[in-house]
This record gives sequence, C-alpha cells and structure tokens, in this order.
Amino acid sequence: MKKTTQLVSALLFGFIFNSCNYVTQSSYRQLKRDAVLNNIKAPAPPASTLSILSFGAAGDSVTDCKPAFDKAMLECTKLKGAKIVIPPGIYFVGGPIHLVSNVCLEIQKGARLKFSSDPARYLPVVLTSWEGTFVYNYSPLIYGYQLKNVSITGEGTIDGNASLTFSTWKAKQDSDQMLSRAMNHQKVELSKRIFGTGHYLRPQLIQLFECKNILIEGIHITNSPFWCIHLLKSENATIRGISYNAKNINNDGIDPEYSKNILIENVDFDNGDDNVAIKAGRDDEGRATAIPSENIVIRNCRFKGLHGVVIGSEMSAGVRSVFIENCVASGYCKRGIFLKSNPDRGGFITDIFVNNVSFGEVEDLFFITSFYHGEGKGHNSHISYINVDSLSCRKATNAGLVIQGFPEKKVTNVYFSNVKIDTAKIGVSFNDAENIVMSNVNIGGEVKVPSSAK
Repeated sequence: MKKTTQLVSALLFGFIFNSCNYVTQSSYRQLKRDAVLNNIKAPAPPASTLSILSFGAAGDSVTDCKPAFDKAMLECTKLKGAKIVIPPGIYFVGGPIHLVSNVCLEIQKGARLKFSSDPARYLPVVLTSWEGTFVYNYSPLIYGYQLKNVSITGEGTIDGNASLTFSTWKAKQDSDQMLSRAMNHQKVELSKRIFGTGHYLRPQLIQLFECKNILIEGIHITNSPFWCIHLLKSENATIRGISYNAKNINNDGIDPEYSKNILIENVDFDNGDDNVAIKAGRDDEGRATAIPSENIVIRNCRFKGLHGVVIGSEMSAGVRSVFIENCVASGYCKRGIFLKSNPDRGGFITDIFVNNVSFGEVEDLFFITSFYHGEGKGHNSHISYINVDSLSCRKATNAGLVIQGFPEKKVTNVYFSNVKIDTAKIGVSFNDAENIVMSNVNIGGEVKVPSSAK
C-alpha cells in the first residue's frame, strides 16, 4: 500500500510539474516579449508640414522630382524636422532620395514614387552592405545614414522600377559577389571595397543604416532592385500595415541586420524571396563586428513568397530573442520557418519563439540546418533554445520538421508542442540533435481510440 501511494504521488508530481512547466514556458515567452515591446516606440510626427509640390515636384510621371526631394530635405534640416507630403500623382524620381533626421515622408493614397531605372543615377557610391559584407556601392533608392526619427508613411506606393535593369544583374553578379566575400575573409580595408560603375551588385530599395527611431507604415512596395527594406545596424523600428507586390529576384521583404528592438506587424507579404530574413553579418566580418540582431517581434502578418521567416544565412554575429506569433500564410510559401547557417558563419541562434502560426501547402514547414548550401568549415554555429508552440500546415510536400546539426556541434534544446501537419512526405527528420522535446505533435493525422481485436 505504501509503495502504491508513493507511485501515485510520483505520478501526480510529474503531471503537476509538466503542467507548470508549460505554463512557465508560456509566461516566460510573454514576459520576455512584452519587455521587448516596451522598448519600441515609434517617433512622434514632426510639427512642421511641407508639400513636395512647393519645391518643384509634379505628379505628372515626367518631371524629375529628385531635385525637389533634395531641396525639401535641406528645408527639413533647417526646420529641425518636418513632414514632407507627397499628394496623389505619379512622381518620377531620377535618383536616390537621401533622408535626413526628423523627417517624415507621407506618401498619400494615390501617390506613386517611380524611381529611375538608370543605374548611373545612383552614383556616386555610398557606404552600404551587400549580403553581409560592408562595401561602397550604388546608393539604395531611399537611403538614410546615421539618422534619428525617420518615418515613411501613407497609403501610396514606392515603385523601384527595377525589372528591366537592376533585376537583370543577377546573372552578372557572380564575380562581384565572390570579390565581396574575398574582401570580407581577407579583411580588406573598407575604403578599398569600391563597387559601382562596372560592377553588378544590386542596391536595396530602402536602407536605413545606423538609424534610430524608425516608422514605416501603410505604404505599398513593388518592383525593388534587391532587398526591399534593409535595417542595418539600426534600432527602435516599427514596420506596420505595409504591403508588397515585389516579385523580382531577391526581393526580400524586411531584412534586419545587426539591428535590435524591432516590431513588424500587420504586414501583407507577397515577395520574390524571403518575407522576413533576420541577419547579422557574414563570416569573419560578422564575427568581428559582434553586434547581434535581437529583440524582434513579428506578429499578425500574412506570409506569401519564398519563405515566411528566415534566420540567416548571414548571421555570424548571432541572432536572439525573436518572437513570431499569430501569423498565417495568405499564399504559397516554399518553407514556413527556416533557420539556416553553415560552418563559415559561426555565431549563434537562440531564444526563438514561434507561437500560433499556420501555413497551407509548403515544401518544408519547419527547418533548421547547420550546413546551408553544404559549404564552409571551421566555424560551426551554436543553435539552441528554439520554442515552437501551435504551428500547423495543411500539406508538407517534402518534410514537416527538420533539424540538421553536426556531430561535433549538435542543435540542442528544441521544444515542439501542439504541432499539426495534415499530410507530409517525411514527417520528422532529426540528425545530430539532442534534447528535442515533443508534446502533442500530430503529422499525417491523429490516432484516436485503437481498434479492438476481432
């Protein structure tokens, strides 16, 4: 009787412990997320208002409005801040818009900024980054460097007009891509990393570099040369309510890199590449820079494109404290959640929380790999503490849940709970992974009451 009582007590303790552990995990995620959100504040709108028409712009699709934007930025600086209103019309912009501190671009409903497709218009080169390596290159079409309090708002459209020129450079970029990576590995002095004329590294549509207090809200983005929104070494950014029809190659939606305290919410993605791709530098340079991307909340978004949320592959300074919650797929995604690294990278991926996210048909629902592209050596990444709760899809044509570590550097501490995949070619594929915990995971259906013997 005593042994039976002890056994019952042990079982009851185990039940209570596991239940409390789930509550503790859920509470920990919410507390941690809320602490991140408390540090994100959108900049207040400036007191002064200017019309771009006052500086010579015309929404006639013909007049070059770049000089008007340059003049408006100078006036904004004199006023120590201003909202620059772009009323309905098609505004041809014959070169990059270089933002200033304390500016708000309000692109009103019916307004369209249509940028020049001539690459020469985006010279001289500016300090930027390309696939995780710092270089001097063609200016991003909208560019801000070392600014504070920057907003791009309204219900209008930013059209990169890149399909006939910049987007064709993918086939020409290989030698420059390899050159940039060699400069990274060989620690070439930054002043000597000059691209631009005669080179084929495509510029980003919007890049905010070493900026603080950012708001991008309401706008529609299309026809980008390369990545659409690149937050580089920036912090305190809110991106909400925007939409995409950006189908050119490598048209990532949002790429935070070496950046922190970022809220991405209520976004309608439709991209020719990753919807959100969180990065933190490439290889030697990334490890030396050592600024992780962290404290990023992605919520209430609708995914459509190549992948929903990606971490990597350029993540050598590390990525941590990422929250992906209450999101759905509004169309096809090749992969739902994709964490990718290889032994060139090093760095870490940790404290990742996926909660209440659903997809339709995907190739792979959830995929962690430590050897992306099967390349690299010497710098295996640390991937640990990945928490997945309430993740689902209708069909995985390749695999449901995949983890690929290394024998000498396993992926550890991954927790799956309440995962549902209606059908999958391969349900689970875990290699070189340890302490993988699954609770309420159903792939290919759920087995109910067993049939009785006949």
